[in-house]
Amino acid sequence: MCVALPGKVTELIDDKYASVDFNGNIVKAATGLVEVKPGDRVLVHAGCIIQTVSQDEADELEDLFKELDAF
Repeated sequence: MCVALPGKVTELIDDKYASVDFNGNIVKAATGLVEVKPGDRVLVHAGCIIQTVSQDEADELEDLFKELDAF
């Protein structure tokens, strides 16, 4: 099973990478599959941004992950 995590693009590093914030944990993610800009909410899998999502979708996913973490 593959899981993509929601995060927020904080800055573009260059034309291939962006910094993505996952609740305070900043990681470098490849942007080659999707065009993004700072402030975009995105899904990241295996170090690659695979999709942009709306704020509502990202919030819903984060809530679901918090519920799973409670188990």
